[in-house]
Amino acid sequence: MRILLSGYLGHMGREVINLTLSNPELEVAAGVDYMAQGEYDVPVYKCFGEVETEVDCIVDFSHHSLTGDLLEFAVAKGLPLVLATTGHTAEEKELIEAASERVPLFFAANYSLGVALLIELAKKTAAVMEDAEIEIIEKHHNRKLDAPSGTALAIADAICEVRPDSFTVKGRSGNGKRDTKEIGIHAVRMGNIVGEHEVIVGTQNQTITLKHEAHSRALFAEGALSAAKFLMGKPAGLYDMKSMISF
Repeated sequence: MRILLSGYLGHMGREVINLTLSNPELEVAAGVDYMAQGEYDVPVYKCFGEVETEVDCIVDFSHHSLTGDLLEFAVAKGLPLVLATTGHTAEEKELIEAASERVPLFFAANYSLGVALLIELAKKTAAVMEDAEIEIIEKHHNRKLDAPSGTALAIADAICEVRPDSFTVKGRSGNGKRDTKEIGIHAVRMGNIVGEHEVIVGTQNQTITLKHEAHSRALFAEGALSAAKFLMGKPAGLYDMKSMISF
């Protein structure tokens, strides 16, 4: 499978490249990165309008601000697309929904199998312990731009599916009693933390803590490449981790 890697020069771009080097079934045939200059092992274009290389799929680890151009290119070329970027605006999400009607599109807040399992466990726990209070704590490196993380928001959204009257509180300050329907979300940014997500579900008498910790960014590159392989031959539609994995 020949891949066009959007965000070729970024940290995650490098992880994707390293993984494909040891997998004969996968090849990064070209890249797109606005910082591109000089010579690379494959053609690296500054924008999608310059791309001439024939590919089978697009994997995106760039920045959500490029979503419009990326989707326009994918639809025009009829290419499957794996969106592995976070922080999308409401308008960008609408564009993603519209594009998924034309091409197979994989869109997930987190490409870790462990995180997908964490989300399902959190949802189940919230449903069973219906009177419990819930807090979510996420930790990432100091270069991450969006807060809370897309994964933390995905966990909260999953919990809201079984608790439709719940609402999120992003950070907490001031004076006032905690509402039992709150789902608190707290973001920590420091150092080189790859990614940690902790869900605390507690009552007056007991507490359950669910936690996932990523040890390497290669974890997310591996998941994105698995998603790319999953999309091959699929009809147009919007896919996510639950589409790929059966719990």
